[in-house]
Amino acid sequence: MPFFLAVARTGSLRAAAEQLGATHATVRRHVEALEMAYGVQLFRRTRRGLTLTGAGETLLPEAEEAELLLSRARNGLQGLDREAAGRIRISVDPMTGHFLLAPVFAAFCRIYPQVDLEISLTYDIQAIGKLETDVAIRHAAEITDDVVARKLQALQIGIFASRDYIESHFEKAGKKGKGLEFIGYGPYPELLDWIANSPFPQARVRHEVSDPEMHLHLVRAGAGMSFLPMWCAQKFPELQRMPGSDLDEKRKTWVVFHEDLRRIKRVRMFVDFLAQSLIAFDRASR
Repeated sequence: MPFFLAVARTGSLRAAAEQLGATHATVRRHVEALEMAYGVQLFRRTRRGLTLTGAGETLLPEAEEAELLLSRARNGLQGLDREAAGRIRISVDPMTGHFLLAPVFAAFCRIYPQVDLEISLTYDIQAIGKLETDVAIRHAAEITDDVVARKLQALQIGIFASRDYIESHFEKAGKKGKGLEFIGYGPYPELLDWIANSPFPQARVRHEVSDPEMHLHLVRAGAGMSFLPMWCAQKFPELQRMPGSDLDEKRKTWVVFHEDLRRIKRVRMFVDFLAQSLIAFDRASR
């Protein structure tokens, strides 16, 4: 069944083999065995690759449900293990992972040498319910998923620039920021609204940079202003909030995980350690 699911998701035997760490021939053999066992054809070959037949489309949701049940059973068995050992899969956005949480992860591993971390750096939201990850760090006003969510800290977002940029540009700027420059994210309505409602709506929006980490580097180098988390200025003292601007505190940083993992000791220890570390960071930064 895992071979059927891999082919259905990737659309080719070769891509499924790469995903499963198997050979092309092994994947084909398992799919053919499944078709023989059920007495139906599950895939048809097209110019775009392998697509599901009617029988395959009928089987797919049942196979996915079976996969989920098996994953939950695995987590339930892991929950019986009360030792602080094993692997924790963590999902976090690259900027937070690189600059804020890497030292926290390293400190946790020093204290608990029997725990291994599998860290996925992604801006995509990996599904806790589908067990794509064990623990996810998310930034949101609220968490509506059916998961265990623990608020770590307020995510204060502000308009920041380098001290050199402010010293050389702010006094010369005209009304409503005319003469200043924002580093742009592109045509994202929410961010454009932030600029329009900021104290600097007349500032020129230059460039188009979709990666928040690159915004941080450009702002530190004096390329202009951008919206960044407050912790960036706490980590990099050359950054300064633009005079006359406020902090937005609608979002919070959360750690979320599946209810089934609540019983696993290493997960509980990791979540507690993460929360305590960020609280200590906030206190030290004041």
